[in-house]
Amino acid sequence: MNAACLLKQEKKSILLVEAIKHKSGFPQTLNLTYYVIFTSKTTSSLAIMSGKGKGGRGEKKSTTSSAKAGLQFPVGRIGRYIRQGKYASRMGAGAPVYLAAVLEYLCAEILELAGNAARDNKKSRIVPRHITLAVKNDEELNKLLGGVTIASGG
Repeated sequence: MNAACLLKQEKKSILLVEAIKHKSGFPQTLNLTYYVIFTSKTTSSLAIMSGKGKGGRGEKKSTTSSAKAGLQFPVGRIGRYIRQGKYASRMGAGAPVYLAAVLEYLCAEILELAGNAARDNKKSRIVPRHITLAVKNDEELNKLLGGVTIASGG
């Protein structure tokens, strides 16, 4: 990367700092003391130090593996169940994510069809009968859950 490109990146970063300073996008209670610009060969990023010790790192908010995967189902819990179930001696990092995604998809599919069945029966609540109707009316779900008995499903 030549010097002109680096200079452009630094100017963009400085403009970003100025915009942050003047737009006051931060809460007034936050005491900002330093603006530090880090420039590397590939990207420029802005680090704002808060002046509260520990180099401005602050408390790091933990991100769940479900949030990283963009899922609602608990990836960590499913991974724990796979490990404790002794299904295999080894487990890859992507296995619980994949399983959680499949389970979430199946639940969403069944709930959507059951909601449609409840609406057809002029009900606002899904009861087990609606789940049974949804499964029986869908060809693929009927094949998957053919030998399953749903309690109070009629």
